[in-house]
Amino acid sequence: DKQVDKAKFKSVMVLHGDTQGRLAEALEMAQETLSRKLNEQGEFSQSEIKAIKNRYHLTPDEVDAIFLKNGD
Repeated sequence: DKQVDKAKFKSVMVLHGDTQGRLAEALEMAQETLSRKLNEQGEFSQSEIKAIKNRYHLTPDEVDAIFLKNGD
């Protein structure tokens, strides 16, 4: 089970001049779904995490920092 560091996620999104709407479109999901996942009422799939990693050119460490594993 993974949790999202919402603050880190949003700062990366803003840094790339992105919006939740555009990111949701890129991930081929409804903005409501993205919002729900960011608010920990859903979980990002591995393919979604990979797409986010590629979109924002994240390092593996950055990915780990944003998508925290529970209990870390």
